[in-house]
Amino acid sequence: MGTILLSLPISLKENQEVSIMTSFFTATSATCVTGLIRVDTYSHWSWFGQFIIILLIQIGGIGFMTFCIYALTLAKKKIGIISRSIMQNSISSPHVGGIVKMTKFIILATFFIEALGAFFLSFIFCPKLGLVKGLWFSIFHSISAFCNAGFDLMGNFEPYSSLVSFQDNWYLNMIIMLLIIIGGLGFLVWKDIIDNRGHFSKMRLHTKIVITTTIILIFGGALFIYFCEQGNATILSSLFQSVTARTAGFNTVDLSKIRETTQLIIIILMFVGGSSGSTAGGIKTTTIAVMLVNIISMFKQKKGVEVFKRRISDEIVKMASCVLMAYLVLTLIVSLIICQLENISYITVLFECVSAIATVGLTIGITSQLGVISQCLLALLMLFGRVGSITFLLAFASNRVTPLAKAPAEKIQIG
Repeated sequence: MGTILLSLPISLKENQEVSIMTSFFTATSATCVTGLIRVDTYSHWSWFGQFIIILLIQIGGIGFMTFCIYALTLAKKKIGIISRSIMQNSISSPHVGGIVKMTKFIILATFFIEALGAFFLSFIFCPKLGLVKGLWFSIFHSISAFCNAGFDLMGNFEPYSSLVSFQDNWYLNMIIMLLIIIGGLGFLVWKDIIDNRGHFSKMRLHTKIVITTTIILIFGGALFIYFCEQGNATILSSLFQSVTARTAGFNTVDLSKIRETTQLIIIILMFVGGSSGSTAGGIKTTTIAVMLVNIISMFKQKKGVEVFKRRISDEIVKMASCVLMAYLVLTLIVSLIICQLENISYITVLFECVSAIATVGLTIGITSQLGVISQCLLALLMLFGRVGSITFLLAFASNRVTPLAKAPAEKIQIG
């Protein structure tokens, strides 16, 4: 639908043309809240085209099932157990009970936060661009930041510039970072924080892991970026890139000019991403936390995986391993294919592929130069990253009943 709507003449500015592939790639990037683009959003798309893009971002960010359940609630339709179960999986809720109430909370909280973000951003954009245009810019960037999409309209100042012209603007940087972080924490984490009034000790294990891992990644990433880019990056720009690398896609520095060591750090941050049940992508903070805690437990020769005085089940550890390997294998395969097809340095291609599968949208500037096959492969990565590896694997898994009997165990050597 997005491809068809973006292909209409009304979606384009005067003297602009669009191919089906460009419309498809843009619609995929918007729906998967990624931010990779082939054409500058402001320069190429009309107000109608920009509206379609932001609508796709909103649906992709909150989740299609969330909108469906909320629409059924408003229409006073009965919601069956199957719909509730699907909704439970889509927001990574531990229980089916209270899903409808949770859906209402997600919708209302999202619109409230985005409206608040747009209000604060209007103090930047309205004086520069006038009331109507300034408000549109404020709304667009608030939704894009909260949904961790990375689409921007900064082509009004300079095409493909993202937020580079606002690099030293603490006010705008802080608002965008806050929107990204809130969107990337996850809907269940907000609810837990509100219900427990910020008392960390009373929160669920999931919330504790998410908050702890998020803080470590933000400040640890900023420290490494600042160290690697000494003389080229400020504290503010380092902090912003550390936050936005975790699936938001905005940038305040020219990424094509950063060092390869910095690119590698950003690749790692992009790969991890945000948290389960959020607007962010990546393998998720809980996945990397479980894998690291599992390694520590092995070194300490513990029988189980424990964190914050709670035990994590073997099933969760297996699932974390599955997610990590699925993302790694697919990223490596696609990056090698694109590298061979396009004859571009591998680190550059890897950066683009991780950006796609983690639904980040950061780019070193090669997206618009890629061929049709490479674009389709990136679109596949974006879809995989947004839908989720577990969902993807289950969709193609067979429905065979697992036998109750177990095969005989035998030890093998590892490491």
